Amino acid sequence: MGNRLSSKLLGEGKGGIQGMSEIYTRMIIDLYRNPLNYGEIEKPDIKAKDTNPICGDIIEIQIKLNKDIIKDVKFNGKGCAISMASASLLTEMIKGKSIDESLKMDKNDILDALGIKMSLVRLKCALLPLRTLKMGIYSYLGKSDKV
Repeated sequence: MGNRLSSKLLGEGKGGIQGMSEIYTRMIIDLYRNPLNYGEIEKPDIKAKDTNPICGDIIEIQIKLNKDIIKDVKFNGKGCAISMASASLLTEMIKGKSIDESLKMDKNDILDALGIKMSLVRLKCALLPLRTLKMGIYSYLGKSDKV
């Protein structure tokens, strides 16, 4: 990851694959308890909300733009540790990026940032913020049929 998030949360690990898995698990729990960019934006340019009916996760993403650059991004909602951590990581990754760059993000970007293997059910939790982001951007661009 290489940004302030990784240095803040990863700290020192035991090394090896098991140690990395433990580090990422701790990071996910920390982001669940202390989410980054959680809140609301007054008068957002983009706002989208989606749910995962399987587990009841709800994510809303709000974005403030400067031309086509994401100036600020916040999320709110409730859900499991995976969906909350994914939303935190996603919002950190897209700050300062263009809308086009954000639309190019895919599930591998999210899964790499989370750093753990997961079941298909948890995969839906992890990808809910990304789906919500894309739904909001496409709606803003008038292309709601793309999601």
